[in-house]
Amino acid sequence: MPLLSSKVGHSLDPIAFKLYRFLFRGRNIRPNAITLAGFLFALIASACIASGRLLLAGILLLFSGILDVLDGAVARNTNTVSPFGGFFDSVLDRYSDLFVMLGILLFFLRIHDSFFVMLAGATSVGVAAIPYARARAEAEGISCKNGLMERPERLILLVLGLCFGVLPIVVVILAVLTHVTVVQRVLFVRGAMKNPGFDKKS
Repeated sequence: MPLLSSKVGHSLDPIAFKLYRFLFRGRNIRPNAITLAGFLFALIASACIASGRLLLAGILLLFSGILDVLDGAVARNTNTVSPFGGFFDSVLDRYSDLFVMLGILLFFLRIHDSFFVMLAGATSVGVAAIPYARARAEAEGISCKNGLMERPERLILLVLGLCFGVLPIVVVILAVLTHVTVVQRVLFVRGAMKNPGFDKKS
């Protein structure tokens, strides 16, 4: 099961919405604009990682994560939830994740650490495969949100790794657990499809 997402759910919405009102002082900022701002913070963070400014990158990535929580909370609290908003958020999340991993890969390439370049590459594959496994399961009518390393968990680990100078340790953890998460989802879907009540698509 996911460590954070399914347990916390939308319970942080009231706090997130209050933070939104404090930050934007009553201005009517659309959820999609917040989503885009979060993506831009992640994009700048990835450039900072690549250039070795790890602490700054960690702070920017933290802001990106906060905005990622805010956009959904604002949409739900202002009754502006839309199918496109969810789609837009998901697409930019994927871009954010992979740009950050690209920044990490370039950082290790810059310091000539081939081992961690390979680990960063392996992590990138896992990061891309996790949401794909979920999307493919949902295309078969199976809700698949389980696994150790969903996006919030990965983001928290990366922020800690960047801010406290332990990025190599975090990359090792992610290189293993992202693929463990994919395996968890594959096994979960396999079990669900073996259920007698599963409606097989033609």
